[in-house]
Amino acid sequence: MGTVILGSGIAGISAGYHLEKEGESVVIYEKNNDWGGLCGNFTINGFRFDKFVHFTFAPDDYIINIFEESSPTYPHPPVSYNYRNGYWLKHPAQNNLHPLPVDEKVKIIEDFINRPQKDISEIENYEEWLRVQYGNCFAENFPFKYTRKYWGVEPKELETKWVGNRLHVPPLSEVLRGSYEEQTENFYYTKFMKYPKKGGFRSILNNCRKGLDIRFNKEVVKINPQEKTVTFKDGTSAKYTRLISSLPLPEIVKMIDGIPPEVKEAGQKLMHTSGYMVSLGFKRPDVAKHLWFYIYDEDILPARVYSPNLKSADNVPEGCSSLQAEIFFSNKAKIPPADDVLKNTIEKLVKMGLFREEEIAVKDIRFEKYANVIFDKDIYKNRMIVLDYLNKVRIESIGRFGKWEYFWTHQAFQDGRRSADLLKGCAG
Repeated sequence: MGTVILGSGIAGISAGYHLEKEGESVVIYEKNNDWGGLCGNFTINGFRFDKFVHFTFAPDDYIINIFEESSPTYPHPPVSYNYRNGYWLKHPAQNNLHPLPVDEKVKIIEDFINRPQKDISEIENYEEWLRVQYGNCFAENFPFKYTRKYWGVEPKELETKWVGNRLHVPPLSEVLRGSYEEQTENFYYTKFMKYPKKGGFRSILNNCRKGLDIRFNKEVVKINPQEKTVTFKDGTSAKYTRLISSLPLPEIVKMIDGIPPEVKEAGQKLMHTSGYMVSLGFKRPDVAKHLWFYIYDEDILPARVYSPNLKSADNVPEGCSSLQAEIFFSNKAKIPPADDVLKNTIEKLVKMGLFREEEIAVKDIRFEKYANVIFDKDIYKNRMIVLDYLNKVRIESIGRFGKWEYFWTHQAFQDGRRSADLLKGCAG
């Protein structure tokens, strides 16, 4: 017996790596046939695609060094664009209104000047937050639409603590200047977005993964905290002295023997998005014009599209290019058939003038049940009920879906690292 880790995503790999550095015996169990979780990738005819868009902008030298030693990276300036009603606006759109028709720009600026004045403590939901920050016209025509596409819910259903510095809030001078000319200043929350030169995004974990004992095709169906046993779908089981889980909270509450009904119910009330990835490879080198871009038109299913080949030429065969579109739904939504999503995505991207259908060399669509945590008004109450119970039965929950947090890559990695810090704390 020793430490058992459930899940070989970035948090699980980090936990295993740091625990083994401390001399701990660790086995990682993974339900899929490969490691990486949402940081994983797949290759079709020489075209490599990550599972959703990924970059790293870790601020911590320790993490930066681990990632770079595993795989040197390209530092990309975070230059992206927005598409709406046939117009391309540099991101963030609120600072780069100049391509829009004059009447629309005037209305957006008027509403920005006359936007509701509320103290942050008075704001009850994300809809109010957007109206207060940007004015009604911009809020309704840009972030409201994107919220429905990316989060799968109405803005009023979300709370606001998750926002942090993710959205730029400009002063009037920036809005005015951006209505006349495209701005060159970087308003993003980081100066560079880094991506590995070779091997896809998960290669930043190559050194950490090396030597770890990962058992694949081991889907957990039952956990008995009293007997300290994990049972798998294939009928096998494993004993543990310490259990660390990166499993999504709504899933793990279904597996634990003797879990109180109120805890199970709280876990199943937690909301999240699911997502399709439409991956396209092209027989010409110049299809991708932007590292990534956002789409606000609600009749076009993808919320976001990025280019694997602009992130690294290693992601495509020579002389080719690629795009990957992301389409999200809340867990309460009816998910449309994959074929319909693929058809809509290709037809709409062709209509946007990005490529011709006959230029496609590879097309693929895949689905992930867990894409992002939805920060609805009850998230903190329900999350605390589940995490408090897991702590009580000595199951350590880590990572984006184990902590039920909006973790970036380095935050998930750091969360796994804390497992070793806890071990050192106990030893001390």
